[in-house]
Amino acid sequence: MNLPLKGLRVLTVEQFGAGPYGSMFLADLGAEVIKLEAPGRGDASRQVGPHELGEADSQYFQTFNLNKRSLTLDLKSARGQAVLHRLVAGADALLNNLKGDQPEKLGLTYPALRAHNPRLVCAHLSAYGRDNARTAWPGFDYLMQAEAGFMGLTGEPDSPPARFGLSIIDFMTGITCALGLLAAVMAAREHGEGRDVDVSLFDVALHQLSYPATWYLNAGEVTGRLPRSAHPSTVPTQLFPTADGWIFVMCMLERFWQELIQAMGREDLAARPEFTDMAARRTHRDALTEVLDAEFRKRTTAEWLEALQGRLPVGPVLDLPQALDNAFVREVGMLQDVAHPLAGSLRTLRNPIRLDGERLSGEACPPLGANSEALLKEAGFTAEDIRALREDGII
Repeated sequence: MNLPLKGLRVLTVEQFGAGPYGSMFLADLGAEVIKLEAPGRGDASRQVGPHELGEADSQYFQTFNLNKRSLTLDLKSARGQAVLHRLVAGADALLNNLKGDQPEKLGLTYPALRAHNPRLVCAHLSAYGRDNARTAWPGFDYLMQAEAGFMGLTGEPDSPPARFGLSIIDFMTGITCALGLLAAVMAAREHGEGRDVDVSLFDVALHQLSYPATWYLNAGEVTGRLPRSAHPSTVPTQLFPTADGWIFVMCMLERFWQELIQAMGREDLAARPEFTDMAARRTHRDALTEVLDAEFRKRTTAEWLEALQGRLPVGPVLDLPQALDNAFVREVGMLQDVAHPLAGSLRTLRNPIRLDGERLSGEACPPLGANSEALLKEAGFTAEDIRALREDGII
């Protein structure tokens, strides 16, 4: 496949999920993504269990690092910095997801590296940013979900605040950082000057508050938790109990409401003044829910899906095994088998982007430092130079 980011070289200093998730999109799309990892230990996620793949690899690590290369380098040493400067000279971008005070200390900023490559883009993904009272604070996804209001919006009204089941802020911040990096690289290629790009978990989490934030900031409306994960304004859009489980129904448009009541044989509901339009249904949400609950309990989830899918947006509520074993997942090709030196074959999810109708493919990230020698030779280091760097623990 002719990948669109072929020829883009990105160095990364990254750990765990947010940075690696974003840079993996770059790698999947053809960029050469080179992980600069600490000698001896590497990305901390290499040790994340419970499913290890040798001493410095794991299923968790591979989830976020397909299609990348690995070079070990001690960035805290003067000789390591000298190696970095040689590598930077041939790179388009340098991405890190360290604490906000670390990039300047480790010389990973544009002002520190501009002399070695004026076109370099330095992308910084931190918890709270690099220019405020929280610059040196560590931070993770769950903390952002708590402080940015996500937990207050998630769960049943009378239950404790709850987090999303996945680290969605990490993933959104990684993608946002990758987008910012690419935009800056485009400008650098046109104008010849790089820059710093900053993205923080906190800022992205706050931005994801989206329309509830706009409603509050302009109308003082406080969006709260509603039963059954219901939408705050469009009704009915929520979970409903079936004869054997649950189904999620989304009547986001008036025509979907009409399709629902026709499929139920309850066209009489359209004539009731309390259900006549979206505003009325919102006002009388509880009464409508009671009526629809009685109808949905008459059939199984499978029977309702057969009756409703394709007519209006509905979906089953699946657990993790059911979601991944779903026949539709295989039909659309979202799974792949990746060759791995120890596991033999590792089954992973594919990148969701398609190019010309084709899915992107993945290769396992190699063992820690496996590409060090080849990359350093490419940067002009001799075999004797590389041996000395290795003996002294610089790589």
